[in-house]
Amino acid sequence: MPTQALKGSWALILGASSGFGAATARALAAQGMNICGVHLDRRPAMQRVHALVEELEKTGVRVRYFNVNAADDENRRQVLDELAEEMGDGSKLRAFLHSLAFGALKPYIAEPRQDLTKSQMIMTLDVMAHSLVYWVQALARRGFFERNARVFAMTSSGGHVVWPSYGAVSAAKAALESHIRQLALELAPLGVTANAILAGVTDTPALRVIPGHADMMEVARKRNPMGRLTTPEDVAAAIACFCEPGCHWMNGSIIRVDGGEDIVG
Repeated sequence: MPTQALKGSWALILGASSGFGAATARALAAQGMNICGVHLDRRPAMQRVHALVEELEKTGVRVRYFNVNAADDENRRQVLDELAEEMGDGSKLRAFLHSLAFGALKPYIAEPRQDLTKSQMIMTLDVMAHSLVYWVQALARRGFFERNARVFAMTSSGGHVVWPSYGAVSAAKAALESHIRQLALELAPLGVTANAILAGVTDTPALRVIPGHADMMEVARKRNPMGRLTTPEDVAAAIACFCEPGCHWMNGSIIRVDGGEDIVG
């Protein structure tokens, strides 16, 4: 059932068409929150995205989806300009989720033209880490956040463990966690918290492009105390809970939502 604390406010989700982003959109819409989603999908995937938007609208909330590159400065400005019009009724942003998963999956040391390049490293860090800062800066400057708003960013165990060809993404996750800590400090005077969500291994489109993902999932199933993989819905349910007023004192943390997977050696 929608709660009065969340109903009518907005959630802005980057990476909103699949995986954690789509599941979170569903969970927050079920709580009466309006959804603004940013995603980047080619034409073959758009039927699925349209179906998601229709599903969200059936809950009775307002929904705006933008198929643009979230790491582009001009796209960010255009999305926020249109969101400002939507919030012209005095509503504010309660939740911002950064769930962008687009980076180079190449080894550092390999044959020429098979190893990670400088431009690929820069792109991966920019999309998967630094873009969080630029979006939050823009939201704060425009006064979009309501007091007691939440900033979330999706991290993973890749921020502190290694996996073949995952180096640039691992670096991005580590940087993302550092950005969350700094934002937690600087957003606090606005009454806004910032936390990283560390999900367990989850079968998402982003995971399936990682070399060796099948082995990764098999290892996770065996080590997770719950005996299964994490699902996007597990994470979305937690984020919906964290948006409630009683979670206002959680700030600057890396919150594990993994069934205990990361604590098992």
